Amino acid sequence: MQQLKVDAESAGQRLDNYLIRILKGVPKTHVYRVIRSGEVRVNKGRAQADTRIAEGDEIRVPPVRLPEPSGVVVPAREFPVLLEDEYLLAIAKPAGVAVHGGSGVSSGVIEQLRKSRPEAKFLELVHRLDKETSGVLLLAKKRSALVALQDQFRARDTGKTYAALVFGAWPKNLKVIDQALHKTLDAAGERHVNVVPATHEDGRRSITLIKAQQDAGPCTLLDVSIKTGRTHQIRVHLAHAGHPIVGDPKYGDFARNKAFAKERRFARMFLHARELAFDHPATGERITLAAPLPAECQTLLKLL
Repeated sequence: MQQLKVDAESAGQRLDNYLIRILKGVPKTHVYRVIRSGEVRVNKGRAQADTRIAEGDEIRVPPVRLPEPSGVVVPAREFPVLLEDEYLLAIAKPAGVAVHGGSGVSSGVIEQLRKSRPEAKFLELVHRLDKETSGVLLLAKKRSALVALQDQFRARDTGKTYAALVFGAWPKNLKVIDQALHKTLDAAGERHVNVVPATHEDGRRSITLIKAQQDAGPCTLLDVSIKTGRTHQIRVHLAHAGHPIVGDPKYGDFARNKAFAKERRFARMFLHARELAFDHPATGERITLAAPLPAECQTLLKLL
């Protein structure tokens, strides 16, 4: 049994993120399992994965066994840099790369960047993108920057815009989707999100703004902004509206995805975090970063 005391630099973090960082090598699924079971105690009480911890909190963690060494070597890898200074690093994440290891993924962006930058004293993800999603990803190089930026994300002071290609002709009058979402985890720790009634006790209000940008044959290219940052929000909202994202392996149209992969040579999900706006954690300057649409997405649009 471990007894941990939260320091000033860790204050404000979610409990799950704190434990994943502290218990290096322990699978995320196991971390979530011991939290759900009540074996993790914060100040002697049960806590949820999204509990915010404070300086001085005492956290009891049950014995956890590290996985046997797999022999897998984390590759050192750099990614296209959109902005970098002493406080933050913004990259253009490619599709198909997880932001961190876990759930069957040996390593992700954060592990590969740390391996390529052994001199970095601090490097943490500010937010996350799905493995299948490309685009702007923000990392902090100082604890103070991490806290300031995550506060902005929680307060919805950031501006996030995505490019999404969906099947079908998007209804021109459908510009706002305001539907509650409910996230579940199966026995294997796999996340799945569903639209639920606004009165659902575990539902969380979720708002997505949509603007049709271009008719693309059997598809429509959308500009999508989110007012709430729920897990898989865009993917679930668009699919529930009857227009799943092209290539979405979880919520998409599997038959059409297969046909696109065969006929159009397009085998990824067409969801791209194209723009992110935020206030610089040190200067307060409003910054807007843009990641160009990947070549394979541009090629598909031309074909369509």
